[in-house]
Amino acid sequence: MSELLTAAQMRAIETAAIESGTVTGLELMERAGRGVVDAVFEAWPELCQTKGGGAAPTPPRYLDQDERGAFRALVLCGPGNNGGDGFVVARLLKDAGCEVQVCFFGTPEKMPADARVNYERWLAQRDVLPIVPLQGKNWADVEQQIRGKTYQLVIDAVFGIGLTRHIDDPLKMVLNTLNDSMDRGVSRVIAIDTPSGLCSDTGEAMAQWPLRADMTVTFHRAKLGHFLGQGSFYSGRLRVVDIGLQPLDAEQNDGIALIEQPHPMTAQRARGHKYAYGHALILSGGVASGGAARLAARGALRVGAGVVTLGCPPAAVMANAAQLNAVMLRPVRDAAALEAVLADRRINALCLGPGMGIGMREAEILRVALQRRDESIPTVLDADALTMLANDAGLFGLLHGGCILTPHAGEFARLFPDIAARLEEPTVQGPAYSKVDATRDAAKRAGCVVLFKGPDTVFAAPDGRCSINAALYERAAPWLATAGSGDVLAGFVAGLVAQGMAPMQAAETGAWLHVECARSFGPGLIAEDLPEELPKVFRTLESMRMTAGQRPILA
Repeated sequence: MSELLTAAQMRAIETAAIESGTVTGLELMERAGRGVVDAVFEAWPELCQTKGGGAAPTPPRYLDQDERGAFRALVLCGPGNNGGDGFVVARLLKDAGCEVQVCFFGTPEKMPADARVNYERWLAQRDVLPIVPLQGKNWADVEQQIRGKTYQLVIDAVFGIGLTRHIDDPLKMVLNTLNDSMDRGVSRVIAIDTPSGLCSDTGEAMAQWPLRADMTVTFHRAKLGHFLGQGSFYSGRLRVVDIGLQPLDAEQNDGIALIEQPHPMTAQRARGHKYAYGHALILSGGVASGGAARLAARGALRVGAGVVTLGCPPAAVMANAAQLNAVMLRPVRDAAALEAVLADRRINALCLGPGMGIGMREAEILRVALQRRDESIPTVLDADALTMLANDAGLFGLLHGGCILTPHAGEFARLFPDIAARLEEPTVQGPAYSKVDATRDAAKRAGCVVLFKGPDTVFAAPDGRCSINAALYERAAPWLATAGSGDVLAGFVAGLVAQGMAPMQAAETGAWLHVECARSFGPGLIAEDLPEELPKVFRTLESMRMTAGQRPILA
């Protein structure tokens, strides 16, 4: 796992490094600017012609040159340290032979000291184009200049992670023009830290249309906003550059992790008996609504649960039996019948909700399942179970630490309407309320793990632990937007807790595997394909980890 930072945490890290005397602010700014330029040349090697087959461009000869042989770049510099980074980038691009135009949004006298130094270093160079001030009425002139002149490269160094207010006219007019230029394929847009108009803590817009970058170069660690909300859409490719900073102290880090691999599955593997791998009970609905529970059951079985039983109304037994083989069946007529089934002490995980129904019978079954908190049976609650919890405060009050809630956005809003309403409020001032904040608040209120689904799936535990599983950037898996995929995810999580994995770890690992199965299968995916792709994913994982000499996933 790697940590994701808020803007405040990143500033704290930089401040600590500078105050310790290990590095100066000017050195950090120089490293950041160099990192941006190097990232640009690495991402688009066609911009330069290297010597000796792959050597570093020293200096580059640019393609798409104008009649004077100069590659054109536009650098937009803001009033803070992000603007200081921009002035470094402008200087380095010019040193490499690029024709650079700088537009400055700010007042030199009000710039931070280090940014002011780099502003003056830019002016001190020979043969530089005059800085265009982005203030007052001349915004329209700048917009016209952008439209009338072709820039092959645009560097966005206006706000970065420092944006704390909503952007209105006239800056948004320039952002819209640049977006239009990108749509026409004229310019490559590179954002420093965060695209202008995007909140780095939430991934939400603080402008009508934030700048949409081809690539975003950030420093030390990725920021929350790169993986939440609309962050990936506006950031384009994400590149994290090391500038020599140390991580936060444990007491400063609030533990927001990006899930990059599954937790090892180590539950009693040496014993070999099927019940040593857990027994998951999935509760289903009637004859016409058993498909969702069957998907969940298949997921639990494929992910490694030794035994999976599907409990359904007696009338639905034959319909389920016609489509299930390795999954066992038990008739569960009502709450009393569930009590009898749960007398089997080998059952150590429950999954309720997929295709279950929301009638009185189902509510009583849910009540019986939740009241067994003294036995601490991990319980995955999805779909219809979430609806019943939202409709009955008494049921919600029965939630315990072994529960895992798996809502999508609509279900989350029904369960936690006030939290969801706050999350939906427009971001007008930072630091703003994020999906991370919302999921943490929900987990604390529910007293259990919450898995808030989406391409930016967020997990939170009642004690404040939080992590993100992102199906974004190179891990994007849009094929998961298909009927039944959430039911399979619930089954994955149930199968993992059945094997002894802690609720938070099971939620994280189940969601990670869910995405990997979708990526492995590719376009054309339907929910039934997800469990069947798991063996291939597991084999790939084991091969990679054994090659790297790491602890195996399947211990």
